[in-house]
Parts: sequence; C-alpha cells; structure tokens
Amino acid sequence: MTASTTLRTGHIGINVTDIERSLAFYRDVLALDVLAEGKEEGQRYVFLGQDGRLTLTLWQQADGSYAPGLAGLHHLAFEAASIERVRAAETRLKELGATFAHEGVVAHREGSASGGIFFHDPDGTRLEIYAPTGAETAEAPSSAAPTCGFF
Repeated sequence: MTASTTLRTGHIGINVTDIERSLAFYRDVLALDVLAEGKEEGQRYVFLGQDGRLTLTLWQQADGSYAPGLAGLHHLAFEAASIERVRAAETRLKELGATFAHEGVVAHREGSASGGIFFHDPDGTRLEIYAPTGAETAEAPSSAAPTCGFF
C-alpha cells in the first residue's frame, strides 16, 4: 500500500447509558475537550478531542452495560506520551473510583518496555492507557498472554 491508501484509526464511537456521566469520565480522565454536542432528546451525543481533532464520540443509545462475552469491541487503548502521564491518569481514575483490572502500571508482556493501566469506564467498557516506554521494571500479570488480552 502506498501512504495515500494506508488506513489508520480515525475516531472511536462508544454507546453509553448516561451521556453526562460518561462525558465527565472521559473528559476528566483523558483530558479531552468537547468539540460538539447534540442535546435533542433521543439523539444525545458528544464529540470529544484534542487540538480540534476528533478522538472519541459518545452516543447515548445503550440500554445496558458493556458485555465482554459478546462479539465486538474488546478494549480501547489510548497512548500517552510518557509513563508519568499514565500514572497521572491512574491517580485521577482512583479519585473517581474506577475499577482496575490490575494494580498499578503493568508491562504489556514480560520484558516489555511498554505498559500501562487497565480499567473500566462507567458502563464497563474495557480501557487501557499506556506508554511505549517506561514500564521496563513493571511486572506482567501473565507470562502466557499479552496483558491487554484477558481482563
């Protein structure tokens, strides 16, 4: 493929049960700005991003929480510039009472320089914030599989 035909992820859309709760969570944890909102009853949505670039859309159209046993989304991973940024997000998540899959920053696999935190949003969607380096001394929760694979 040439550079002009290479695909990359644009933005991610998530169905949520409570738009206000999810907006507060994603805005506060990921430091995203509200780019646009739809407030019409039955068609509520929020576009979130940074520097004017769309990253995440929230759609209030779910009746129940995330179901990890069904086909579809496994988890969302957000890359941070540094392991310190990952730890800052962890602190904020703890203040918000988020549920974590592992304690603290963990490596993606044994001996990996990359690693992060694994947690759930208010509707149970599995999320990860990681840095490509800085987790060299962190343990991996499993030696048999990638950390992001089973949580």
